[in-house]
Amino acid sequence: MALSKGDKAPGFTLKNSDGQEVSLSDFAGKKNVVVLFFPLAYTSVCTDELCHVRDNLKQFETLDAEVLAISVDSFFTLKEFKKAQNYNFQLLSDFNKETAKAYGCLYDEFFGMYGVAKRSAFVVDKEGTIQYAEILEKASDLPDFGKVKEALA
Repeated sequence: MALSKGDKAPGFTLKNSDGQEVSLSDFAGKKNVVVLFFPLAYTSVCTDELCHVRDNLKQFETLDAEVLAISVDSFFTLKEFKKAQNYNFQLLSDFNKETAKAYGCLYDEFFGMYGVAKRSAFVVDKEGTIQYAEILEKASDLPDFGKVKEALA
């Protein structure tokens, strides 16, 4: 089931690139959250997308938002990816694919791999309500960051 504006965001607790647990509820009442699902670490479009976020993180912070980027990669892989690209926000491992499934953004098949997250963007407000939802079918497309920022404003 696809999530849309006004829906309650599914909660999650995932390991970050340091192996520490991060929950969506950690930000309840404190910060808006931009939840970005990306297919796989070290791929060109995913790297471009997350470098855009890295280079524009101040804009998200100005809008009182925390960025959480999620993929099905292990947190070990995400640790190296974060270090290699100098990412300044959290990367979370949805290795068991439960969170991507809950958000309705899991490919049935992606280049012969099963259970890879679709590139997606969700804005979750401080009350845990989705204010923006975008799930892309083509992995080569990028989220509309202008609309993400509008939803935060």
